[in-house]
Amino acid sequence: MELQGKHVAILGAGGSGYAAAALALSRGASVKVFDSGAPAKLSAAVARFSDLGAPLTCGEEALIPPHHFDLTVISPGIDTVWPIAVAFAAESDELVGEIEFAYRLGKAPVIAITGTNGKTTTTSLVTAMLNGCGLRAVAAGNIGLAYSEVVLSGREYDWIVLEVSSFQLETVSSFSPEVAVWMNFAPDHMDRYRSVDDYFAAKFRIFENLSPDALSICKFECELDLPGPSVTFSAFNQGADLGYADGVIRHWKSDRQFPFSTGSLQGKHNAENVMVALAVADRLGLAWEQVTDSILSFEAPPHRCEKVATVDGVTYLNDSKSTNLHSLESALSGQDEPVILIAGGKNKGLDFLELREVAGRMAREVVCIGEIARDIASAWEGVTTCHFASDVNESVQIASRLARPGEKVLFSPGTSSFDMFTGYEARGEAFRSAVRAL
Repeated sequence: MELQGKHVAILGAGGSGYAAAALALSRGASVKVFDSGAPAKLSAAVARFSDLGAPLTCGEEALIPPHHFDLTVISPGIDTVWPIAVAFAAESDELVGEIEFAYRLGKAPVIAITGTNGKTTTTSLVTAMLNGCGLRAVAAGNIGLAYSEVVLSGREYDWIVLEVSSFQLETVSSFSPEVAVWMNFAPDHMDRYRSVDDYFAAKFRIFENLSPDALSICKFECELDLPGPSVTFSAFNQGADLGYADGVIRHWKSDRQFPFSTGSLQGKHNAENVMVALAVADRLGLAWEQVTDSILSFEAPPHRCEKVATVDGVTYLNDSKSTNLHSLESALSGQDEPVILIAGGKNKGLDFLELREVAGRMAREVVCIGEIARDIASAWEGVTTCHFASDVNESVQIASRLARPGEKVLFSPGTSSFDMFTGYEARGEAFRSAVRAL
């Protein structure tokens, strides 16, 4: 894509917007940035973009394009139906997302990973595996490092491993990864989408432009009908190409085995993350023996079913990243034995009745916290015993008294944390501190 002398608008003054602006400038474009946020809150961003050479217009003035643009790059946090997006789409030859923009200017092949849950762990795992084998790989996209920043760096990579969200996939048009991964699917982001079908359609765009020989790696239970070569995985049901039993991952067609239970990652949901990595290894011609060490030594990113400590024979798992029902269900179902569960947080209208069966089967007792605590107890009455705690610290103290040696205490809230914390990271740190204080 040729940008020399072109007029480019960037919508959104966050990290991806800044990276896209810098990349466009590096290719000779004239760049202006627009964000409808309050000017008082964006004063630091105004200075930052000014230093970059891309003036930022904010507030109501940002809703009116000053002239026609050759290209508008929209940040994923901006819905394409919002007034600012609609206005610039009308005054631009083309509107694309930051992922599409960086893809057009990048050179390295892409492994793209999407799903309602598990994206970040799997993206990090695949990247670590490739680097462990001597390949040059970097994780980018929704994981934190903007794709545009990777392209701008000029570093040569063998593979870009992209975590891609539904928001980012809404605005792709030519994006075509060499490997496309579908981790799972469950309703989420209903404040952004009109229906579950719309959310599904946005994520499904990961497969939209695949070449005939590109590989799709999909969760078996999702039953996706895809063209071209594909591999399925499941740690919960039989019939997939890659399966799990007795702590071992098996490739059923070739009868290969991988010693999953001996590694740092634990739980069936993490076994599925490893299955994806192994499928990627097969695609790239890497033997399982070649990737074993890097996979077994890999530790999950913070707050994703990470082991915090074992105290008096009880293991404490921090899954604070669990902000929806599907992630809580995955964390519970992924355990080999029933646990003491700590759950709850902000009441954002989730129906915990949906998890009544798995709670009765996998949560021996539950400590409920936050705004939604009473609703959880009501939904699960009769299938498990629920207790109440005023905060995370008290919940850990109660759980420690309930747990028996050899059991696990699982902190997997199943909802957001904004009634008590600034985000899941602060919530997870509070859990860690409470465990370490035991």
